[in-house]
Amino acid sequence: MNKITDKQSFCVASATKVLGDKWSPKLIATLLDKPLHFCEIQSSTIGINPRILSSRLNKLNKLGVVDKIITSDSSHKTIYSLTKMGKDLFPILQSMVDWGKKYGPATD
Repeated sequence: MNKITDKQSFCVASATKVLGDKWSPKLIATLLDKPLHFCEIQSSTIGINPRILSSRLNKLNKLGVVDKIITSDSSHKTIYSLTKMGKDLFPILQSMVDWGKKYGPATD
């Protein structure tokens, strides 16, 4: 049987710190294609409270997963994009999708 070492367990905990929140994997997946404004992210993640969305994006920014850019034009809109670290999470998300298809509840 495979065993996870203590060092590997620490690595899993690091990934869980990023992906463990309810909305974080969805937000990362939403930003995979292109940078988006806050309102665009909110409309693509139906059901998330704006306060929670803001909190999750700020956390992902502090963790180095998401870049937060405030435009310099008169609108001062905020654009969010994935950093290299954030883009590197794609294989993990894809593995989660594959696992969910195999073992998750049947959906119609």
